[in-house]
Amino acid sequence: MIKQLLALGLLSATLTYAEPPLQPLKPGDKIPDVTVRTEENQPVSLRKLVAEKPTVLIFYRGGWCPFCNRHLQSLAGIEDDVNKAGAQLVAIGMDTPEKLKETPDLTKLHYRLFSGSDGEAVKAFGIAFKVDDATYNKMKEVHHIDLETYSGNNYHTLPYPSVFIAGTDGIITFAHVNPDYKVRLEPAKILEALQTTRK
Repeated sequence: MIKQLLALGLLSATLTYAEPPLQPLKPGDKIPDVTVRTEENQPVSLRKLVAEKPTVLIFYRGGWCPFCNRHLQSLAGIEDDVNKAGAQLVAIGMDTPEKLKETPDLTKLHYRLFSGSDGEAVKAFGIAFKVDDATYNKMKEVHHIDLETYSGNNYHTLPYPSVFIAGTDGIITFAHVNPDYKVRLEPAKILEALQTTRK
């Protein structure tokens, strides 16, 4: 894990110069009508999912990313409080449904993970960027991380790690997008944002 963290840290300079983000959705915008998939490869309408309960929606890169895995594990610490606020915690990554099952320490996560490996959701939310060929090749050949294997596609698209909060009407009430994949919004701040929007 430490070696992988160091290896991925070396990629930060290159990824910084990837395409700038599209126009990220912001408070007041509506959740896009997109489909994500469960671990069993069953399609789920994101709008219908959000209509069930107010939702804290996390976008992460994939189970191959130690920064993502560390964040996913830390989010488990606020899940009870999210539930007590009458909301649900949902995370969408770029892994295929099969690769979702390989997420490190998956059994410790009680909230739902979904696959957005077709890129539809991250593009609709305006948080997608394309990894350039040089970076893709370096990740694959030097660090043994093949985005095509994890996503099942060859478009080399990743999301900027993001947090959105939306009500059951699908309207976004909070949005946080950070191009630096090593920096994640702290769980306590996510919970604070949820509690503020629920008042």
